Amino acid sequence: MQSADYDRCDATALAELVASGAASAAELAAEANARIDALNPAMNFLVHRFECDVPASPTGPFAGVPLLIKDTAMAVAGEKLTSGSQFHADVISGSDGTLAKRYREAGFVFLGRTNVPELALSFTTEGDFHGIARNPWDPERTPGGSTGGGAAAVAAGVVPIAQGSDGAGSIRVPAAHCGVFGLKPSRIRNPSGPAMGVGNAGMGTPHAVTRSVRDCARLLDATSGPDIGDAYAVPPPARPYADEIEREPGQLRIGLVLEAPDGAEYDDDCRVAATAAARLCEDLGHAVELIEPELDHSGLKWAWRTIAATSAARGIDKAAAARGIDDPLSQLEPVTAEWIRLGRSVSGIDYLGAVQVLEASSRTMGRFFERCDIFLSPTTAQVAPRLGFLRDDSVGFEQSYNRFWNHAPHAPAFNASGCPAMSVPLHWTEGGLPVGVQFGAAFGNEGLLVSLAAQLERAKPWFHRRPDLKWMATPVAEATS
Repeated sequence: MQSADYDRCDATALAELVASGAASAAELAAEANARIDALNPAMNFLVHRFECDVPASPTGPFAGVPLLIKDTAMAVAGEKLTSGSQFHADVISGSDGTLAKRYREAGFVFLGRTNVPELALSFTTEGDFHGIARNPWDPERTPGGSTGGGAAAVAAGVVPIAQGSDGAGSIRVPAAHCGVFGLKPSRIRNPSGPAMGVGNAGMGTPHAVTRSVRDCARLLDATSGPDIGDAYAVPPPARPYADEIEREPGQLRIGLVLEAPDGAEYDDDCRVAATAAARLCEDLGHAVELIEPELDHSGLKWAWRTIAATSAARGIDKAAAARGIDDPLSQLEPVTAEWIRLGRSVSGIDYLGAVQVLEASSRTMGRFFERCDIFLSPTTAQVAPRLGFLRDDSVGFEQSYNRFWNHAPHAPAFNASGCPAMSVPLHWTEGGLPVGVQFGAAFGNEGLLVSLAAQLERAKPWFHRRPDLKWMATPVAEATS
């Protein structure tokens, strides 16, 4: 197998090479590891390398395909799980979580963990513990967060799939900033057990960033389905997601949203990207109309903060008590420590009120999807920001949270409601930066998103779009190091 063969293949094609004998799992792992060695010193997408045994005769739909795993939530037996924090520096998982087992059964070869912001509480990957991850399209810009390292690695061609999770846009935002495909499935479509139920009152959902739509669909076929004792249920798919790739979605009613809510504002590039996507959808036979769902954005902003802070505080304080740590906040970044203080102050009444806001958003999105089949908006309000904007401790907690929330103002509604949404790489700026476009569907309707994404991919392919990594020959400005 030549390096060029690796470049032209998505994960499905790599697995086919292994199945045919044209390449071995060991060759694929060696190629991915060589790319890690070459690119990671400058990009810092990987924070922990696994010492893995590559099977000689792997089985499964992704047999022999190398995989990178996010440094949060997904337990892998015998490996570190730091969640991007010095506080968790010595945490080693005792066993595989349900999702890790399903990835192994699918045939993946685990190579390591990708960089995340501390406790995955940011849309930029600029943590103190593991350092800054850089966007391969422009090293002075963020790859996004919290699946920032994974999206950067996929965009740079290190691996075709990187596992991730999405609690407010943490798959979709990095996918948008790195020019790759990212789907957040419906609540509990992929399991989070057995050690935990669901993250952030059901808002957190694991899946992946990918180069191709078919990889995303086939991965969801391999990993989705109920776990023992799940607290929620989701309607089963009508057919395998891989079958949706060749199915035409039919004429869809698409609601186009171009105005950001509550003081947020979409950049021109992001509005242009969504408008161009709407025109493409019309060219494909769909009906598009400008629309705005009647969401309580200010209430949702409060509810997300209340639940995320409480969940973070519960996790830190529980771990601190188990390990005998009296002052866990001293081991956290300043803004993260404020998250914990806020979470400790939340009353039971406020927490219940926040959960009820989520439930109300589910009703609102349900009514929206009676009128429209698809929700269309920019994924983010800005193209990938320069490093230091979304992580700026000098502005304090409130301003940090405002920047976070306003960066992807229509993303968290899909976490709150449990509905699926995806970021599709359909646009690049004149300066060559990728801009993602968000499409959402009704709860349980990932199949429709996959069918539409495949149609868009055929109409406007993006697989060939790769960042020019010649910048790595030039030292990165010390101001952002």
